[in-house]
Amino acid sequence: MSGDIREAVRERYRAAATGGSSCCGGVAAAEASPCCGSGGSRSVQFGYSFEELRALPAGADLALGCGNPTAIAGINAGETVIDLGSGGGIDCFLAARRVGSGGRVIGVDMTHEMLTRARAAAEAGGFTNVEFRLGEIENLPVADATADLVISNCVINLSPDKSRVFDEVFRVLKPGGRVSISDVVLASELSPEIRANARLFSGCIAGALLEEDYLGRLRAAGLAEVVVEKSVPYAKIEHLESLAREAGVGTEAVEEIVAATRSITVRAHKPSG
Repeated sequence: MSGDIREAVRERYRAAATGGSSCCGGVAAAEASPCCGSGGSRSVQFGYSFEELRALPAGADLALGCGNPTAIAGINAGETVIDLGSGGGIDCFLAARRVGSGGRVIGVDMTHEMLTRARAAAEAGGFTNVEFRLGEIENLPVADATADLVISNCVINLSPDKSRVFDEVFRVLKPGGRVSISDVVLASELSPEIRANARLFSGCIAGALLEEDYLGRLRAAGLAEVVVEKSVPYAKIEHLESLAREAGVGTEAVEEIVAATRSITVRAHKPSG
């Protein structure tokens, strides 16, 4: 089952990278997607400034996120930052400007087409302190104790093994290293029918954890001082209605999803000792 989920997610990101759809895929216009929307306006809704967006290289902002993890990360010059599920590179490029020439940013993504797009944007924007690596977030292609900071944006909910992801985050962080993650979580449990819907899984809904479960898994991985810095509704009802039509579910399911889903931005750190 996890292989089927991974392939469904990869296909949707492949479509997003090549201009076919948003990360929640399959709809005619990007604004019909709950996790993507119409480019910059959707990104502003989730916490990016127009100044940040204007500074990005063309093609980097696919509006695939559900928050702005760089906003609370306190990124410093000279640091090493790893982005899980880096997509078109938006958060990598924002981080790269802050770490400067003495730092570096590593984006990890499992979709070849997304890596191609991000690498082209890096070249076009002259970003020499950013690299993009092919890999799955459950098995990061990064050495132990590499990162001062790990970020991720609306990606971990798509993993079939979230505890493994958090273990990997802990592994690649330096002692004292930080985490800043934006993701979709649940305020209440979803019905079995929604949980079993593959399109709603790759649409950033069915794979989401209850918020306390999500935070508990971060702590179980060894991360400390796990704090939710921001919590907002995940999507507008019209966006969810479009996704629901694509997924073949009805009005009651949309109401259930609206009531249950939240977008949170959470921070934590790896203990120094």
